[in-house]
Amino acid sequence: MSDIANTPEPPYYAVIFTNHRTEIDEGYGEMAERMVELATEQPGFLGVESAREGLGITVSYWKDLESIKQWKANMEHVEAQKMGRKKWYQAFTTRIAKVEREYSLLD
Repeated sequence: MSDIANTPEPPYYAVIFTNHRTEIDEGYGEMAERMVELATEQPGFLGVESAREGLGITVSYWKDLESIKQWKANMEHVEAQKMGRKKWYQAFTTRIAKVEREYSLLD
């Protein structure tokens, strides 16, 4: 089974969240799982990919900018953002990009 998101034909959008964690774990794993679960229920959500080895990178894919705006404003997500700033991340950057082309070799 592939961990690569099965996205539709472009164009669509990617939200790229790059981060360095703190040493504090306190509920991080559970919150991360909940955010993926919650994102999958949002209109316009297309998929997610995540990797961590020192530097963490999570890319979520969205139909349009309005879907991203609604996700950012989701109250549970807002609470997770507050906790991230307070406890879990020492640094992070969020980038939003329009995907215009993609190439794949999937198993």
